[in-house]
Amino acid sequence: MRNKIHNAWAMYDWANSVYSLVITSTIFPVYFNNVTTTQERGDLVSFFGIDIVNTVLYSYAISFSFLVIAVISPLLSGIADSGGKKLLFMKFFTYLGSLACLGLFFFDGDNLEWGIVCAILASIGYAGSIVFYNAFLPEISKEEEFDFLSAKGFALGYIGSVILLILNLVMIEFPDLFHLSDGGQAARWSFFIVGFWWAGFAQISFKYLPDNPYGKKVNRSLLFVGYKEIKSVFYKVRSSTVMNRFLLAFFFYSMGVQTVMYLAATFGDKELGLPGDQLIITILIIQLVAIGGSYLFAFISKLSGNKASLIVMVFIWVLICCGAYFVQTAYQFFALAFVVGMVMGGIQSLSRSTYSKLIPAHTTDHASFFSFFDVTEKIAIVLGTFSYGFIEQMTGSMRNSSLALGLFFFVGLGFLVLLKIPPSDLQKPAID
Repeated sequence: MRNKIHNAWAMYDWANSVYSLVITSTIFPVYFNNVTTTQERGDLVSFFGIDIVNTVLYSYAISFSFLVIAVISPLLSGIADSGGKKLLFMKFFTYLGSLACLGLFFFDGDNLEWGIVCAILASIGYAGSIVFYNAFLPEISKEEEFDFLSAKGFALGYIGSVILLILNLVMIEFPDLFHLSDGGQAARWSFFIVGFWWAGFAQISFKYLPDNPYGKKVNRSLLFVGYKEIKSVFYKVRSSTVMNRFLLAFFFYSMGVQTVMYLAATFGDKELGLPGDQLIITILIIQLVAIGGSYLFAFISKLSGNKASLIVMVFIWVLICCGAYFVQTAYQFFALAFVVGMVMGGIQSLSRSTYSKLIPAHTTDHASFFSFFDVTEKIAIVLGTFSYGFIEQMTGSMRNSSLALGLFFFVGLGFLVLLKIPPSDLQKPAID
């Protein structure tokens, strides 16, 4: 039964990663740029009467969606912990996100507001479900299992999303085989399929994940209990030097990691003029390499410790951002994508498992603790994607935005260096 629970937990990565790959990283950004670019106005669009560059609007939409989650997830996770409702909230956000993906099928460029609203709701659903999904990790596994179980989830996510993306790519390149009129219609059907995939495979996780393992009961003061849980965890986190420094490091390098994930395709489209199929192949490279990368750095962390492994990855990210500023050709972009893939899965997986080890032993408030982790990441995404779009709006070039991401990674690297945790200390989670 234990293995079934572990596999069911990891399968949620398989279920929801198709959203992050197909919707946020590849097909939707390219589709969005194409249907919102016209001969008359170029890349300028009107959103509720406001003229704005399409890629800047997309960056801001992502920022807004994660700002919403950053505001509400501490309250939700506190309520989930105090009332034992993690699984319920995970289901709610899953269905919200999947329905929004289904709604994107009806976005054709003329109804810009509809497309942006659906994209925002899908992003909120994805980010919201992750809060409660992550919080299950320390409840269903032992500490020594964190790194590899976390890596297994990311690996399954990469594999599942790549399978669906390949199918979608074939649909777009050969629409006649699927009795579709053109690649645009195929792209819209890919959004529809993502919604069904996400909700459908999530049923495996919902079936086996424990519902209220600590037997907590719902009461009328649940809302206030949720606030008290958050306040209590806040003081615990604030009193921990180790956790403070880790979260600061995580905050700054996440500003870069997540922004690259969401806006890499728009960079290749706008700065290099790469066709849609090459952009999708580029993201495929990242996903396939990331499968091995997540396990590689889990193995490195086992040999040299989590801190050393994270420092190596963040330093590589600094070099990636510098390289993005100078990249000129498709082959250079492909090479850069290969390096991104090596560190993409590893840094996400190891960050999650490292934080799991820092949570105090014997706590039952895992969702509340993970809310700080997730809110830190969400605020990082808000600032990262917003600054990326703002710098492009001010300077007219995404290359300058890439340099800014390099600065974020560099600051994160500094906090990791200051993180004075010998590898052996990670074996006993404690608040100091």
